[in-house]
Amino acid sequence: MSVAFREALRGDVAGAVGLLRDDGLGQLRELAEMDVYLAAFDEMMGMPGNRLIVGEVAGEIVATYQLTLIPGISLAGALRAQIEGVRVAADLRGQGVGRLLVADAEARARSAGAALLQLTMNQSRVDSRRFYEREGFVASHFGFKKTL
Repeated sequence: MSVAFREALRGDVAGAVGLLRDDGLGQLRELAEMDVYLAAFDEMMGMPGNRLIVGEVAGEIVATYQLTLIPGISLAGALRAQIEGVRVAADLRGQGVGRLLVADAEARARSAGAALLQLTMNQSRVDSRRFYEREGFVASHFGFKKTL
């Protein structure tokens, strides 16, 4: 399958949000009106190194992720690339779209000079964990979150 990945435009936000809502966790937490997501997108676009990426097949958005570049002093000042909000359309899961998405994220991260590609995921996503491990990610750290 051929998927064209590109930086999202404002008009793509509804399609990306639709993918975020298209699973059990997203149905419970992605409940805001579209103007909230559009405002968040506008803020992201104003931040260097923070982009929403969409994947298209025949003009339809079938995948999305957010890529954020994080400069830091640890690891000898290494630039990290964080991927978040990774989603593939339900009817295309298991068909290689996720592998293409990860390859796209890795290529963008390398191109930006990142030394590390990292992500977090909900522990309930057992299939996702197996997928990421097959793609070379290592569950090397514990992650913690605190709602503010």
